[in-house]
Amino acid sequence: MQQQNRIDNPATIDTDHIDREINDGKHLIIQFSANTYTDETLFILNRLCEKYDKSLGIRFYGHYSGTFDCKILLKIPEVKCLYVDCLSNAENIPALAELSRLQKLSLGIYELKETEILNNENFTRLSELILAATAGKALNLEYLSEYHNLKHLTLAGHSKNISAVGHVQSLEYLSLNSIKKTPVEFINKLKGLKTLKLILGGRENIHEIEDNTIEHLEIVWVRGFNDISNIAKFKRLKFLKLEDNARLEKISFDTEMPFLTTLAISNCKTLNSLTGLQNLPSLDRIGIYQTNIDFDTFMKQDLPASLKAIRFYTSKSKLNDAIKIKIKERGYTD
Repeated sequence: MQQQNRIDNPATIDTDHIDREINDGKHLIIQFSANTYTDETLFILNRLCEKYDKSLGIRFYGHYSGTFDCKILLKIPEVKCLYVDCLSNAENIPALAELSRLQKLSLGIYELKETEILNNENFTRLSELILAATAGKALNLEYLSEYHNLKHLTLAGHSKNISAVGHVQSLEYLSLNSIKKTPVEFINKLKGLKTLKLILGGRENIHEIEDNTIEHLEIVWVRGFNDISNIAKFKRLKFLKLEDNARLEKISFDTEMPFLTTLAISNCKTLNSLTGLQNLPSLDRIGIYQTNIDFDTFMKQDLPASLKAIRFYTSKSKLNDAIKIKIKERGYTD
């Protein structure tokens, strides 16, 4: 993952520093929380945007003392990576449609009223799109079906015509945040999808998802989630994270999953059974935090020869110390 650095409300633009950061492979975001930018500042930023790819991001957020004016964006027409987020209000929203060089956009204006904004023609060329929560949660997603270059998509609370996402065959990364009990069969159409994240929202399971090419799966703080018995459908899975799912009681790997290397389970308080690890021949490391699993019972099962590291933590520090000793005695690192 690309390291991210931020420069907050710069009084001057240090072009040499920016050059070093980006040439070092970092994603650099120059951000403003208030109207402190001058025409000269924006001119310099526009020249930098022309020079660099989307490794250089420009961000406008906060602006708590007033309303952000999107006309400012017309002074950086070369911007390729833009964050207009963590804003309560903004005006002159149509100015976003004039940014013909955009490749990545994070849009988060809480009082956004332009529910058809995804119809902007320049948006269809985006490779990355983040749609943060709005008060109405009524953004019309049907236009996403025309986003043929889109690889990364994050939706927070937006589900109107979400089935259109199934037409984005270029999609490799999908994060559904705060999506409540919305059918997700459309994921089955995404034949190139590698990463799927379900964060917050509510659903009992993901049984709608059939055989797929997903390699990275995260299910975090999903209200009511209690069943992952179809995990065998994720035949290409390499990384699995389950966190803060209070009703999940058991996980069983009943069939071989040859590619799974990392298993991270955290704060699933009712989880009392984790079995079938012998069916994970590539498992390299496992982390278990704050569950109801008994360590000694867990360790009695056959573990794959590939396993090198086990981290197992309870809410009791003395017990954790004893478990660390047992893990080391078995030849595993913590």
